[in-house]
Amino acid sequence: MHIAVLAGDGIGQEIMVEALRVLGAMDLPDLCLDHADVGGAAYHKHGHPLPPETLELVEAADAVLFGAVGDPSCDNLERHLRPEQAVLGLRKEMETFANLRPAKMFAGMEDASGLKPEIARTIDIVIVRELNGDVYFGEKGMRKTADGLREGYDVMSYDESEVRRIGHVAFKTAMGRGKRLCSVDKANVLETSQLWRDVMIELSAEYPEVELSHMYVDNAAMQLVREPKQFDVVVTGNMFGDILSDAAAMLTGSIGMLPSASLAEDGSGMYEPCHGSAPDIAGEGSANPLATILSVAMMLRYTLNVPDAADAIEAAVSRVLDQGLRTPDIFSEGCTPASTVEMGDAVVEELVAAMAS
Repeated sequence: MHIAVLAGDGIGQEIMVEALRVLGAMDLPDLCLDHADVGGAAYHKHGHPLPPETLELVEAADAVLFGAVGDPSCDNLERHLRPEQAVLGLRKEMETFANLRPAKMFAGMEDASGLKPEIARTIDIVIVRELNGDVYFGEKGMRKTADGLREGYDVMSYDESEVRRIGHVAFKTAMGRGKRLCSVDKANVLETSQLWRDVMIELSAEYPEVELSHMYVDNAAMQLVREPKQFDVVVTGNMFGDILSDAAAMLTGSIGMLPSASLAEDGSGMYEPCHGSAPDIAGEGSANPLATILSVAMMLRYTLNVPDAADAIEAAVSRVLDQGLRTPDIFSEGCTPASTVEMGDAVVEELVAAMAS
């Protein structure tokens, strides 16, 4: 299996080192790792955030392990040359249409959440976000009104095949969990959302074991904070999913804990932490590598089809957290402070010990 490793910018370099150490500790055969530049690092070296050399590597890979992109020195570049455009380019090139973001509270981490501990400990959600449509990929531009005013526009649209495709992923995900699926839309005001809801209802006939519910996005945002345990799997469109998945991430205490998978129909995928490049702490050795390490586990489960290895990594992370080891973003009184490398060391040690027993 070929894995394209794109560390990117800022803390992406540091967290990727720890993730690859964990992957190496699994001693899996037939893995080929190929490294390439992306984001600001690629722009400074090749003149583009997603150069042809990187795309060629990605096209030949079964999975992409991605760090983070974002470089303040590129903020004034034309939009198509900014580091963040590499992410959209990769999604388009790989045709990754389904983004899975789990938000789960690890035991002992309740104090890191902004919610009351008795509420926080119930969090165990997967948000399934459509990734290739909506306003992010619709027609967009700037124009003048009849009165000569500048007007920006972004078209939100989905056709029924796009909704049906992400719907199948969501229903299948729910089948593997608690068999509850909440579809989030804004059908009371948006025709796009009405189509979304209609197709989800049609699909539900194919999954009679799954309990389908519907919720408007504004209410869903409120309910995530009020009573997160009511959710098992959530499916929604690109823009709503972008917002809700970040909100769900912070319920667990830190976005530095949250992995993600972006999947294509052929089973290939891009795996990355939900956080950004955090240039303000890059090089300090304080970044949390757990989101990237847990993204490795998702890669092993969804693309490489090694679920036992994925379970082993997640269990190792859980044991390390249970011991009280914490990077600064999740540190609380009574815990043991850890650097990026020390957190990686601890996970590797737990994995090696578990495999030896």
